[in-house]
Amino acid sequence: MEELSRLFRLAAEHGAGYRRSLPDRPVGVPVDQDALVEAFSGALPDGPTPPERVLAELLAAAAPGLVASAGPRYFGFVVGGALPAASAADILTAGWDQMATNVVSSPAALAAEAVAGGWLKELLGIPASASVGFVTGCQAANTVGLAAARHQVLAEAGWDVERRGLSGAPPIRVLAGAERHGTIDRSLRLLGLGTDVVEPVPADANGAIDLGSLREKLRAGPLIVCLQAGNVNTGACDRLREACELVHRHGGWAHVDGAFGLWAAAGPSIRHLVDGLELADSWACDGHKWLNLPYDSGFAFCARPEAHGAAMSYAAAYLVGSGGAPEGADLTAESSRRARGFAVWAGLRELGRDGVAALVERCCALARRFADGLGAAGFEVVNDVVLNQVLVGFGDDARTERVVATVQADGTCWVGGTTWRGRRLMRISVANATTTEADVDRSIAAIIRASV
Repeated sequence: MEELSRLFRLAAEHGAGYRRSLPDRPVGVPVDQDALVEAFSGALPDGPTPPERVLAELLAAAAPGLVASAGPRYFGFVVGGALPAASAADILTAGWDQMATNVVSSPAALAAEAVAGGWLKELLGIPASASVGFVTGCQAANTVGLAAARHQVLAEAGWDVERRGLSGAPPIRVLAGAERHGTIDRSLRLLGLGTDVVEPVPADANGAIDLGSLREKLRAGPLIVCLQAGNVNTGACDRLREACELVHRHGGWAHVDGAFGLWAAAGPSIRHLVDGLELADSWACDGHKWLNLPYDSGFAFCARPEAHGAAMSYAAAYLVGSGGAPEGADLTAESSRRARGFAVWAGLRELGRDGVAALVERCCALARRFADGLGAAGFEVVNDVVLNQVLVGFGDDARTERVVATVQADGTCWVGGTTWRGRRLMRISVANATTTEADVDRSIAAIIRASV
């Protein structure tokens, strides 16, 4: 067993060394993808390879293609880092190799999920009675939430969708903001509803759903309305209180896609942006974004646990522990699940309530620092910076594309490009717990250099 201890130590030491290097290493560098694939290539060995040699080969092959996305100057795709305690817990999770299907397969994994789920609901202002499924990310969380919605609105119309399917079912109307995230559409495809079912609701100038237009479209019948906390481009949040009240007045189900924006609930100065979120019927949220947990980590919350369980659970004769109150795998689309709750529990313990609030508020302040600095340099900040998202224009689309590409190649920081209201823009997302004012200032200087 000494060989196993040595192997695990080597892996952990390399991971820690890589993390320590993040503040100083180039964030993104050009990579010859063909050469990278070649480094991993070769014939599958006929016989076994010593594990320590395998680890050395993996380190050598992967090193040129690693992106410093866990570092303090990565501002693409709303990516956070991974907190130290949460990362350490994830190492233990791999070592323990638990199957978090239910309390029979791993009592510890389910206990960690139960406690961490309660803490999450408390931080986000979600009713304590809501169910929580620990999923891979917000795509899965949106799918689970909308599956529960599909179950409930059809059950109220007298249709058992789990038994009878959708053929011949009463039609479901799905209203969603014109600025919804693409994962909503993919979830509707996966659930058999299709994207044509979506009736887009116009958005306001900053991307939030227009309540007047929503009000005009609402009517009784099987109805699901997809709301948003944190527009992926601008950070805008729908007016959840008014929207949920409108939806419920017409007997509909209100689902909130809050991949990162739901965390505004934890920040005292920005909590008002998600006022009324507790009135929704389901919520989707990521942990590996703003909460800075390791990949993959997401949460599907449902105010109606019975609908959640009915939509997602299953029973089998061999599956000891199945068929009872929904838990673990019953609340997700996975049966053989990794024990994500350990890292969630550890990350929340490391930060505490005040630490989560400080993290969220600091990222918002740093986003405003980006906006102020780039605006002072003469560039156009296009959005109202309400959370951690900044959109910047550099004149025409071609110049903006050149600036983004130059910044990415430079390696000081990494920013992405996006299309917003027909324009190509630089998109800056601040979500890493280790980002400092100095990191922002250094990145602003790099962007200014790239614009020349």
